[in-house]
Amino acid sequence: MGERRGSRDGRSNAAAASVGRRLRVVPSPGLLAQPRRQMILDWLQEEGSARVRDLSEAFSVSEATVRQDLERLEAEGQIVREHGGAFLKSVPQQVRAMALHHLVNMDAKSRIGATAAALVLDGETVILDSGSTTTEIAKFLGKRQNLNVITNALNIALTLGAQPSFSVHVTGGQFKAPTLSLSGEKAADFFKGIYAEKLFLAAAAVSLDAGLTYPSVADLYVKRAMIESASHTYLVVDSTKIGKKAFASLGGIELIDTLITDDGITAADRKVFEKADVEVMIA
Repeated sequence: MGERRGSRDGRSNAAAASVGRRLRVVPSPGLLAQPRRQMILDWLQEEGSARVRDLSEAFSVSEATVRQDLERLEAEGQIVREHGGAFLKSVPQQVRAMALHHLVNMDAKSRIGATAAALVLDGETVILDSGSTTTEIAKFLGKRQNLNVITNALNIALTLGAQPSFSVHVTGGQFKAPTLSLSGEKAADFFKGIYAEKLFLAAAAVSLDAGLTYPSVADLYVKRAMIESASHTYLVVDSTKIGKKAFASLGGIELIDTLITDDGITAADRKVFEKADVEVMIA
């Protein structure tokens, strides 16, 4: 771990610059209708709602085209249109139940959560990003003592806030129903002056060419701030997300120190991370 820490220190400035430089979208303006509609649905499944104007700007298409996309998604029963935008149909029931929207590959995510939690030591300050995999990490932290936990996930705060010896801190920001989280620049501002030994970061997808990618841009600010506040960044993703791309890129894989994933990762993908000086842990 000493060598990894040194490697991290040696590239921290470049990584921070990369984060600021690469807040960008991945798709081109020439996206076909079906892939674009899927990305719009991914956006809504991440944010809970979206305005036509914002989607038009993000995907470089007319507002009329976005409305047609939303009409199709509504006809499929996945969203509800409203004046000027749309929202995910499942949002009201999901929030009342305090349930996460993305609950797939949970066996792998549970193993990743247990492996990640085993790395946390008593008395440490850790940052837990929002998401189903990081929620699994929280479930395995119950036997730790005197942890300082910083999170943008309300469900994680409620889980760990019940531990008497834990000090749990929650960011501000805009509420995102599908991930039960707080995001945006106000959430990012919380991390100014914060130092944590470890960050457990989530991503929608990760690949060599696109880096760490997400369905929308709102989370990029807070994830950048988390990385800049942590001594060691662990990316926790199941293997189905490796080699894939989502809408917006946070930056390259050099932003992370360690990847924790499951045994579904291919030998070729593992070599890609290790060649980039990223440690790979298999849960």
